[in-house]
Amino acid sequence: MNMQDITVRRCESRADYKAFVDLPFRLYKDDPSWRPPLKMDVHQLIAGPKTNPWFLHARAAFFLAERGGRVVGRISAQVDELVLENMGAGTGQWGMFETENDQRIANALFTAAADWLRQQGMTRMLGPFSLSIWDEPGLLVGGFDLPPTVMMGHHLAYYEDLVTADGHQTAKTIYAYELPIEEGFPPAVARIVDFAEKSDRIRMRQVDKSRFDEEAALILEILNDAWSDNWGFVPLTDAEVAHVGKKLKPIVYEDLIRICEVDGEPVAFMITLPDLNELTQDLNGRLFPFGWAKLLWRLRRPQVSRMRVPLMGVRKTHQSGRLATFMAFLMIEHIRRASVANYGATRGEIGWILEDNKPMLSIADVIKSKITKTYRVYEKAL
Repeated sequence: MNMQDITVRRCESRADYKAFVDLPFRLYKDDPSWRPPLKMDVHQLIAGPKTNPWFLHARAAFFLAERGGRVVGRISAQVDELVLENMGAGTGQWGMFETENDQRIANALFTAAADWLRQQGMTRMLGPFSLSIWDEPGLLVGGFDLPPTVMMGHHLAYYEDLVTADGHQTAKTIYAYELPIEEGFPPAVARIVDFAEKSDRIRMRQVDKSRFDEEAALILEILNDAWSDNWGFVPLTDAEVAHVGKKLKPIVYEDLIRICEVDGEPVAFMITLPDLNELTQDLNGRLFPFGWAKLLWRLRRPQVSRMRVPLMGVRKTHQSGRLATFMAFLMIEHIRRASVANYGATRGEIGWILEDNKPMLSIADVIKSKITKTYRVYEKAL
């Protein structure tokens, strides 16, 4: 499509995809809070089913906006069969939106994405998701001064106005909370942890990396059950479980992942990751020729200032009972201790959390954490 001097076209060639991946490195070069992603990871995310099993149940189109032969914006449009099953027929998605501060560019990108989604039979567009809800959901609308932690999105402040001016309405708000972790939690939490530690029904253990595939499958089985009633939930397939496990294995540390059993049944888990953005910031997106060796060395015993809890969950059969609270705080406290003692961390981030996830909002409040980042997912009729 062409909008006066702005042209939007679909990525077709290797050079197109390189331009798609490279664009943020120019747009964010003066943003001190941006943390460059590893370009190899982004290429693998969008390349197709050989590198991302999401494409086994989804399809996507990637678009570049150009002006005067220069790339000035990008966007993805995607249709996920599992989204259609879980969020309703006609629900298409968009993501990976990056642009110069020009409403005409933004409008042209959204028009291209909307046209493609209509051709796929979609009746509404929801986003941003880059590419799925398990990757980077939502547009950052608050907390631009704090760098993102590992696997969290970061955007330029003017994007919100560009999105809303194109007619997109808020569908859901998502929060990231942060708290100091060097000191212990409030006395009420300490009492809960003490009770949980003494309970003869609850057993907590570290993940066993020597049985990594088995442990990953167990955790993601609990996750699919625990999150199945959440807004936007899409189950992870067996292929995605294997892919996620392979991707996370190098950054899995046994003392940062806990599994809780009740009467011998695994029913809860909590995953914590060191903020790897602190370890890759100076690589500028490149692992070669020397970045790979640097990263491997740093991953041997990472020392970071922040930890992130991306995932925790309790099977639905236990979510309404007191034991769920006991297990949650037990895992949080023991991982807090390990984070401080073994990784030098001083702060922790819990995120992301849906605005209506009352149990998680309550936990965040009890441990005296504060909202540091706000993300929004938008919708628009097609």
